[in-house]
Amino acid sequence: MIQFSLFQIPIRVLPWFWITLALIGGALRADSKQALFGMLLFMLAGFISILVHELGHALMAKHFGKRVEIVLQAFGGYAAYSGGGRLSQLQTLAITAAGPAIQILLGVGVWLLNEHLEGLSEHGRYFFTILYLISFMWALLNLLPVLPLDGGRLLETILGPERIRLTLQISLVVAVSIAVLALTFKLGMLLPVFMGMMAYESYKALKQIS
Repeated sequence: MIQFSLFQIPIRVLPWFWITLALIGGALRADSKQALFGMLLFMLAGFISILVHELGHALMAKHFGKRVEIVLQAFGGYAAYSGGGRLSQLQTLAITAAGPAIQILLGVGVWLLNEHLEGLSEHGRYFFTILYLISFMWALLNLLPVLPLDGGRLLETILGPERIRLTLQISLVVAVSIAVLALTFKLGMLLPVFMGMMAYESYKALKQIS
């Protein structure tokens, strides 16, 4: 496990985070030095982009007086916060939205930089391309109204605790739909498994409410 601090925010990076990134980045197909180096560049880009995402949440929570910590783990990570009093609905929305918002800004910035940089090596061009693609795709994935993604949390906050059943129903339907579409269009197994896990958690939560 790697531990460090950034902006006085403690950050922990668990081993499964690197393993997941390596698998997504083509570890099973890395049969040459070129492929292995490409996988490492993918892991670095994923680390930077996901860390920026979680820093968005953490810095906004810190702004509202919360104690914060970031943990990067398999399939992403989370920014935990506590103390500092009760948050308003608007503050909760701001904390939740800050992650994908700053990640999208990172993607736009890197895309513009990549378009205007000349003389970059093939590896440098690949790194910047992967960095902005991960940033856009991760942010958009997180905005899906599926718990516990940011989009699901935003929906949960907007609808309120008295409509948690509706939030879970929407989460379940969207997660199953995305999984089915991913399988139909042969987008690999990672997204269907990811959505299937979230659909199951929403289903379990619904059963507990019942």
